[in-house]
Amino acid sequence: MTGGSEGLDLSSIRLIGTAVTPAVMVSACGIVATGLDNQIARMSARVRDMTREWRLLPEGHPRRGVLREEVAILDKRHAILARAIGFTYSALLSFVMTSLLYLTKFHVDIPEALPVASFSLGVVLLGGMAVLALASLRLGRHAIALERAELFDEPPPPPPR
Repeated sequence: MTGGSEGLDLSSIRLIGTAVTPAVMVSACGIVATGLDNQIARMSARVRDMTREWRLLPEGHPRRGVLREEVAILDKRHAILARAIGFTYSALLSFVMTSLLYLTKFHVDIPEALPVASFSLGVVLLGGMAVLALASLRLGRHAIALERAELFDEPPPPPPR
């Protein structure tokens, strides 16, 4: 290649980047949604197992109180992750909309700010999903601390703030 930009059309490169970026984000959302869905499914199975264990224990058994607390924590985590997966699918939709807006731009006069706003919304939604996933992790640590306290006969940990 010589010092000039012969054969290199920067607007084509920009167009490729514009078209590919939302597609990559859609793919990333799909991967994240799969991970969240797997976590939600594991939590649902764990709640069923804990509930079954609770029912088999005699009335007044100390383990019943721990199980009750842990099921409440898993219920909160499940709700948080359900919201997070909703954010992820909304972000995915936003990135698909971004691609559609850019494709439509060739036929209809669409303001440049519209696909940029759609893409930005998707990024904000993914940020919200990450915050929710972190909140779920924090609750998960509390459930493990409850198990540890019971196993090692320690005082129960204070609830997370």
